Amino acid sequence: MIENKFTEIYSLLYEHFGPQGWWPGDSPFEIIVGAVLTQNTNWGNVCKAISQLKEAGVLSFPALAALPVDELAQLIKPSGYFNIKSQRLKNLLQMINERYNGNLERFLAEDLFAGREALLSVKGIGPETADSILLYAANHPIFVVDTYTHRIFSRHLLVAEESDYYSLQEAFHDRLPAQSVLFNEYHALIVTLGKDYCRKNNPRCEQCPLQGV
Repeated sequence: MIENKFTEIYSLLYEHFGPQGWWPGDSPFEIIVGAVLTQNTNWGNVCKAISQLKEAGVLSFPALAALPVDELAQLIKPSGYFNIKSQRLKNLLQMINERYNGNLERFLAEDLFAGREALLSVKGIGPETADSILLYAANHPIFVVDTYTHRIFSRHLLVAEESDYYSLQEAFHDRLPAQSVLFNEYHALIVTLGKDYCRKNNPRCEQCPLQGV
């Protein structure tokens, strides 16, 4: 059964790679910032940008909210598309200010569906970024889908090639228990597999831990 395949894949990946400890961050706010900065770049560049925010002493909600957008852009320059991302961060902070009176804890404690609606109302925040914030910063049981997820599961004929974000996410929600810890680990393992084995070009199929699934 396909349900069992989703569970089998998780078990094989966990056995092969072990726990991933994702999402790295010292606080929920750092995770939120990282979720925006990681758009269209690799995690190494995000780490550099976050380090610069820390060194400048502005990696907190009040400090970042008060920082002029052009100064923020310069600090996050290593993450790429820094002018766009600085505005997206500002848009996100403005939403939390307006809807939650700047109270980050209130936002993080928000109901899953209301929190998702609030995030998706922010210009520049799409489903993957919103769900990353909900799962990794707020510990909501929502599965994060990305390019690796689509590539791996469509190549194994477990989802349709034309699956969109929401239908792919629904496939996981339908076949797995709604547990944030499970969704957290599973998504991180998928990313590791996609980067190391199930590449877009020249995939390492012969060495893949999912060979035979």
